[in-house]
Amino acid sequence: MKFNKILVVLNPETDKQFALARAVRLVREQKPDTQVKINVFLTAYDLSYEMSALLSSEEREEMHKGVIEQRKKDIQPYLEKYADPMIEFDSTVVWNSNEAEAITSEVSQNSYDLVVKYTKEEESFTSLIFTPMDWQLLRRCPIPMLMVRDGDWKHQRRILVAVNVSDDESYHEEFNHILVSLGIDLADNLERGNIHLVSAYPPMPINMAIDLPEFHTSEYTNGIRGQYLINMKALRQKFGIDEDHTHVREGFPEEVIPEVAKELEAELVVLGTVGRTGLSAALLGNTAEHVISKLKCNLLAIKPPKK
Repeated sequence: MKFNKILVVLNPETDKQFALARAVRLVREQKPDTQVKINVFLTAYDLSYEMSALLSSEEREEMHKGVIEQRKKDIQPYLEKYADPMIEFDSTVVWNSNEAEAITSEVSQNSYDLVVKYTKEEESFTSLIFTPMDWQLLRRCPIPMLMVRDGDWKHQRRILVAVNVSDDESYHEEFNHILVSLGIDLADNLERGNIHLVSAYPPMPINMAIDLPEFHTSEYTNGIRGQYLINMKALRQKFGIDEDHTHVREGFPEEVIPEVAKELEAELVVLGTVGRTGLSAALLGNTAEHVISKLKCNLLAIKPPKK
């Protein structure tokens, strides 16, 4: 899969537009045969404009248009900086106080393949720090999202794909194939040597060892690990990935995936997400969200296909 129409969310807080730089590099790495479209997107909003009782609705609308036109002019130098004959640039500026809502609306109205957005970096731990807007997007955006940290991309170009080889659900195999295929496409010149796969199998519940003294913990653990290894072998062989580039470890995904990504010095983690909404999101969170909060590299978040 190649990305032919990309929405890049600009960061109004800085002149360094890492998301745009990464999107342009991604296009060049794809070596496209036809022009790729990149639409740079920005939300504009000023509460003071909405609070003024002296303005009529028409006057307020004109002020909105004025701000939007100025923002479009501000964007133009970035497009000129990254001018490329294989990229068709466009820009969209909308008036909206909710960035996630504006981006989701733009995606729903146009056929984008990918959203690229910068996310903050926590200085003391160099981990990804997601704003409430980022979380809204990850839960609601129906297409792949590439969350970019900064411009310090690794030269090794290692990509870690998190897969679920538990056989719990029939759709896992199909989704695994989608994730691995995307990871391979993102690697330089489709070099499978840059791809690593990781899967975490659950540790034995403590209460089982306590409640069932005759229970053999080692047999239980080895049985689960063995099945995961068999399923991982089938997956890696399908895509021609070396055995030493697969990682099956005991533990929870939110611990294992960031740990392996750090060991490999991965530039990117490809991760499937199933967005929750409402009370379940507030109380339970999401396994993917727990993984994401501990990553120290870029993230490509993919929603499973709709049935």
